[in-house]
Amino acid sequence: MSVPQKTSSTELGKSLSILSPIISRALFFGFLTNLLVLAPTVYMLQVYDRVVNSRSVETLMMLTMLVLSCYALMEFFDWARRSFLQAAGDRLDRELAPLVFSAAYRSEVDQFSSIDAAAAIKDLRTLKDFFSSPALIAMLDAPAAFLFLLLIFLIDSWLGVLALTVVLGQIVLAVIAQKVTQTQLGQAKKELVQANAYAASAMRNAEVAFAMGMKPVLHGLWISFQQNYLRLQAEASLRASVPAASSRLLQILQGSLILSLGVWLMLGGDFSGSAGLMLATTIIAARAVSPLTQLVGASKTIIATRAVYDRLGRLLASGPTNNTQMSLPPPSGRVDVETVSIVLPGASSPALKQISFQLEPGTSLGIIGPSSSGKSTLARLLVGIWRPTTGCVRLDGVDVAKWNKSELGPHIGYLPQDVELFDGTLAENISRFGAQDQNLVLDAIRRAGLEAWLESLESGLDTLLGDEGEILSGGLRQRVALARAIYGRPRLVVLDEPNANLDLDGDRALSKTLAELKLEGCTTIVVTHRKDVLTSLDRLLVLKDGFLLKEGLRPEICTTLGIKLDTGT
Repeated sequence: MSVPQKTSSTELGKSLSILSPIISRALFFGFLTNLLVLAPTVYMLQVYDRVVNSRSVETLMMLTMLVLSCYALMEFFDWARRSFLQAAGDRLDRELAPLVFSAAYRSEVDQFSSIDAAAAIKDLRTLKDFFSSPALIAMLDAPAAFLFLLLIFLIDSWLGVLALTVVLGQIVLAVIAQKVTQTQLGQAKKELVQANAYAASAMRNAEVAFAMGMKPVLHGLWISFQQNYLRLQAEASLRASVPAASSRLLQILQGSLILSLGVWLMLGGDFSGSAGLMLATTIIAARAVSPLTQLVGASKTIIATRAVYDRLGRLLASGPTNNTQMSLPPPSGRVDVETVSIVLPGASSPALKQISFQLEPGTSLGIIGPSSSGKSTLARLLVGIWRPTTGCVRLDGVDVAKWNKSELGPHIGYLPQDVELFDGTLAENISRFGAQDQNLVLDAIRRAGLEAWLESLESGLDTLLGDEGEILSGGLRQRVALARAIYGRPRLVVLDEPNANLDLDGDRALSKTLAELKLEGCTTIVVTHRKDVLTSLDRLLVLKDGFLLKEGLRPEICTTLGIKLDTGT
């Protein structure tokens, strides 16, 4: 599946355009803030020109009160600007969060997607935080720096040339500092990521490492990553020290250089301004340098944010459209698999090749075959998680991959091979975190054979399962996931290795569940490699290397393959 080359999407552009009025207000208050930055300079000029010569205390008090008012206004305008930028970030998050989550969620289950869903959510937060970051403030203040330079040129062209030279020197030094440290900092970041990942891996496997005496080796490897990180950080700091020191020196010399040039011009009769104006020029020059050097320092943040913007644009542009779909009646459970093939990413040949079969409502089918024959892939196609490369999977004549999942979901039950439970209560997990019907929850628990276990729980249905059901054993996780799959009595249930972690009691409960599903007319598909569950099924489908070898009634397939069951034939 090709990713669109556009770096933005209609939705992303629309969300940003909504922010235009808020950004305009922020720009307006930013302009006023930068204008009032000149208040201390004007105050100094007036004090030198009016108060010192006239020795008027009243004038001094009036000017002081005026400049204090300007300070208060400047802080208010700066607060207003930051508030509007914060509001813009919050508004962007509200507009984009549902779209990004939906697109990232879809990409996570799309076998052709190359988008990191977790990174997409993080990217949205990065874009939101950029609106209240110093980097954006520096971008908004940069035009004021050029206005200050223009003002210095208007005062005196030679002073303007010197101020511009200092500004350019500061920018060049900042760029050099970034260039000379870029390689070391990049490598240091990689070493830090490796160190953190290695430490996390060691902690996850702490029991194995402790039992087999691996801790000293693991500790030594982690220390090597950590030492490389510290070494590279130190090298980067050392390389940056020379341009950083030069930049500080130039910043310190700036005022003295401008002042000395101004006095020299004044002594030569080429500068007609006052001494106060000369001092004011040095202050204005410092104001001109500050936002530009900040902008250079924030360039990494700006470039990274631009990359975030592009990634979010591609994510939203490649996501499914939210076209309104016609509501469909609940399915009866008829399944039609029509010449389905699928090529997974990185594979040279299809995982499934021209698979076709039909199931009438209420039929139970077992999918068997050796490892890597395509059984789990077919299960994902049957419930619409993946889309076939060619062919179609239909439920009651409708392409299951295109059916609105919110509408279809309650009518489908799915138990994946790798059981996934969520951090929540037992009732929430079984009811799929939707509107809970306690009768349906208890019904699912009964049919999954979990009644006795439920009675043993102190908190009952309100028992917290922890992240990924961490408080449960593997067998209980599988049975809770089975209860979730059959919650609400769906019309199609697909179970992938539902008895992989079950004991004898669990196997019996599963067989009983399959029998009840059959009696209520639910179409049931079971992927399994254990033959004891086959006695509960009507038909069998045999896969090998992605091909459908055989499909038919269970007794016939068992006879053909020489499979002997404990009960039934």
